Amino acid sequence: MTRKRITEICPFLIPIRSWQRNLFYYLGMFLDQNKYATKIKEELLPYEIVREKEKMINEKSGFAIQYQKNKVHNLKIISKTMDHIYIHPGETFSFCYLSRKDKKYGKYKEGLVLLNGKTVPKKGGGVCQLSNLLYCAFLKTPLTIVERHGHKIKTIPNSGVNALEGVDATIISGWKDLKIRNDTKNIYQIVITFETEFMIVSIYSNKKQTFKVKIKNENLEYLVQDGKKWESVDVIKEIVDKKGKIIEKQRLYTEKVEIQYS
Repeated sequence: MTRKRITEICPFLIPIRSWQRNLFYYLGMFLDQNKYATKIKEELLPYEIVREKEKMINEKSGFAIQYQKNKVHNLKIISKTMDHIYIHPGETFSFCYLSRKDKKYGKYKEGLVLLNGKTVPKKGGGVCQLSNLLYCAFLKTPLTIVERHGHKIKTIPNSGVNALEGVDATIISGWKDLKIRNDTKNIYQIVITFETEFMIVSIYSNKKQTFKVKIKNENLEYLVQDGKKWESVDVIKEIVDKKGKIIEKQRLYTEKVEIQYS
């Protein structure tokens, strides 16, 4: 028998528990030795080294399309907390640390979130699409991945036919973060823009990047174990020179996630 958490028995305690968790989480960040990126400058650095884009509306969600439209609204709010942020040498980018100031940019609408293994509507839902796209962009830079958490369950299929698997990054304020550290001597800047259908994440630098990085999937397979469906995939990083020749290939990790859609 699975033991229930106290917040499952007494849901009215959830806001108090969230406040407590955030308090200790951010206090810990304040006291640790990391220097967090906080400076936002409108002036663009000269070189765009990475550009990633993703369609925001997923018609395959199986839920009312209004939740997808609300997600777009939510993404535009949270993006303002980190758009044009500079990451100087020695600094750490923290998604949660920056997004904690989101309230001054507007009120969230109900989007879809994964809660206790189920997809449900919740205010602020859908902002993980930004952390997903940021993580995919960071993988193509020399920046160091400090913290990243993949979703353990997929209840909605990817919107794109050629979308990569295993490169998502879930965010739970006060619990799970996306952190990237700049261990180089270069400065980096994140720029987030929106087109009619797409969200775009660009990463700029004060110096050119002399190589390109490709992230791809290998050994994608679907399994049935213990009555559950699973997706397993290798995430591969290839460093390519100017002529398109692969100069380094590395298997970053194998991602395994439970599939809960048909």
